[in-house]
Amino acid sequence: MSPTIYQLGHLPIKEHVFSPDRKTLAITKANTVELYDVSSARPQLITTLKGHDKTVTSVDISPDGSRILTCSQDRNALVWEYNPQEQEYKPTLVLLRINRAATVCKWSPNGEKFAIGSSDRIVAICYYEAENDWWISKHLKKPLKSTITSLSWHPNSVLLSCGSTDGHARVFSAYIKGLDSKPEPTAWGSKLPFQTLCGDFINETGAWIHDVAFSPSGDALAFVNHDASIGIVYPNGQDQPPRSILNVKTNYLPFKSIVFLTENKIVVGGHECNLIVFEGTEQGWKESYKVEKQKDLTHDNPRVADSLNDDDVEISSHDALNMFRQLDLKGKVNKPNPQGGAARALSTVHQNTISNIRLYASNQVSTSGIDGKVVVFSV
Repeated sequence: MSPTIYQLGHLPIKEHVFSPDRKTLAITKANTVELYDVSSARPQLITTLKGHDKTVTSVDISPDGSRILTCSQDRNALVWEYNPQEQEYKPTLVLLRINRAATVCKWSPNGEKFAIGSSDRIVAICYYEAENDWWISKHLKKPLKSTITSLSWHPNSVLLSCGSTDGHARVFSAYIKGLDSKPEPTAWGSKLPFQTLCGDFINETGAWIHDVAFSPSGDALAFVNHDASIGIVYPNGQDQPPRSILNVKTNYLPFKSIVFLTENKIVVGGHECNLIVFEGTEQGWKESYKVEKQKDLTHDNPRVADSLNDDDVEISSHDALNMFRQLDLKGKVNKPNPQGGAARALSTVHQNTISNIRLYASNQVSTSGIDGKVVVFSV
């Protein structure tokens, strides 16, 4: 089954999210969030949410599809709701109380609260206060000592995992008294007052963590590091060492995002511009396959190969500038083809880094990238 491709301009898309009914798509684009109707063959721009004055770093849609959450480098987060009378989205203020950029936002599975990670070494757990019509926050602080790069909620909406640039993946309790019902005991523990640290993990290189994800049951945690390795943890209860901690090393470029398809299957993607599937259990994990078959277009095309091997080809300053730009963006040089036309550098759908992966359906994931594309893949 061929992937569904949405080319939504050419500006980088840091993050994207589909509504629960998959009819609406939200993407970050510079200081705004664009909403598209994707129920028909061609995506139609519904509106642009303009409430931030610096780069929007993350966007999420509530589980019931009624609210859109955004956060930005301007240190603010906004909750957008559609106003039928005025036929537009209206933002509600969130009292984050942070002094640095907000980096990532995630709704809890029950939709009653959300988490905001920041460069202020804080995770803000936010919930609605009807009396003042705003969202207030409680802070997870210790032992966080660096920028929060990623968040993932446990299915019980109480436990929260976060990855950070100090190389640690941590699991906290985000239990809010009076809002949350007492959670059932899990493999992560049974006594879970707010800010309880249920797990703290780091891989052998200490490379910073780009993304974290709970398994569908919540009984395993996976994270991807900047050293292109994947960590998978199987906990064993309160104050007990984990049953298993695995570190899967790869020779790929760093991964930026990770999702669980099932308890035994993970999809990762990043600077490699391709999705790679890993399968395993607590006894071990290994690479299963790449979603797209890659080929080296420079070697498969004799004309391009000849031109790339010809060191005597004279190039203009404009072509030279483009060569260095390609090297800077993709790590590959696309030399001009003397027979006319430039060689396409990559045989994958994404022509630049995959920045974000989301679960789309039981056997499908959606991706967004630096190339301005949102793609739905069958895996």
